[in-house]
Amino acid sequence: MIVTERTQIPDAALPRDAFKAHLRLGRGFGTATLQDDLLSGFLRASLAAIETRTGKVLIARDFVMTLTRWRDASGERLPLAPVTEVTALVRVAPDGSEELQDQMQYHLDQDAQAPRLCPTSAGLPQIAKGGHMRVEFTAGLAPDFDSLPADLFQAVMMLAAHYYEHRDDTGLHRGCMPFGVTSLIERHRIHRLALGGRS
Repeated sequence: MIVTERTQIPDAALPRDAFKAHLRLGRGFGTATLQDDLLSGFLRASLAAIETRTGKVLIARDFVMTLTRWRDASGERLPLAPVTEVTALVRVAPDGSEELQDQMQYHLDQDAQAPRLCPTSAGLPQIAKGGHMRVEFTAGLAPDFDSLPADLFQAVMMLAAHYYEHRDDTGLHRGCMPFGVTSLIERHRIHRLALGGRS
């Protein structure tokens, strides 16, 4: 299984002004936009880290999943959450030819923790040996940063500020995330069962 992000958040949609205010950076000077690219990078890194830690996509965008076989033809669990829409299901033959599947053959089970692509009848469409299925879908908690829950918005700002303030510190261990950030995102985490316990 391969999951690819089809659309990215444009720079204009990043809350740079709010981030500058959070950092208490000076305003009204000729150099006010000098760090914009740097700040955008920290915001994107913070967003990616929090999405990875929570298991949820924060800002809505489009994704593509390709797989050579269903793990469960009675209902395939999608790797991201929350999924708001499955936009297309395309069967790709070994020779590369494509067949768009009828939307009446499947539906989305919009579970906030574990969304699934489910068949409307006996099973999901068959995948030919040597071919694959392409699932196109949209996932995300909010359409933009301003629409995020307040705790997640604050977590993005705090982690981006942490990255900014420690940008020259090469001694930070892998996965370093301030306690305040982990506290804010804890209720949004997807807890998966593994080996009889939570992970």
